[in-house]
Amino acid sequence: MADSMSRATFTMSLLLLAAIIALFLGSVGIYGVISYIVSQRTPEIGVRLALGADSKKVRRMILVHGMKLAGAGVVIGLMGAILMGCLLTSLLYGVSSFDPVTFVGGSLIFLAVAALAAIIPALRASRIPPAVALQSTL
Repeated sequence: MADSMSRATFTMSLLLLAAIIALFLGSVGIYGVISYIVSQRTPEIGVRLALGADSKKVRRMILVHGMKLAGAGVVIGLMGAILMGCLLTSLLYGVSSFDPVTFVGGSLIFLAVAALAAIIPALRASRIPPAVALQSTL
């Protein structure tokens, strides 16, 4: 039994490895984009902090912006997955091209990874001293 399943097990192991690598690269990409956006908005964050904005509000602002970007990515990805599923239906045997559990599960995993990737830049942005952030505008 083990010998007959060894090829399928190997293939699934490779697919799992590819999925983990893709998730890691996606999270690094999200972190990089949000970190870049925060660095570009440093003067604005400094002004907000200098005018008395709470650091919690700054963190929330960055997290909300990151989650909006991730949400847009999820919507575009779901549309692409549904479209490709419709195109590949003739190649699938015994498997549905539209599996809501897979789509929802994948979306939730991606959004959780995006939230974790956005936390570091949000924490860094809320700890910027206003004087340093305002000097970066000069």
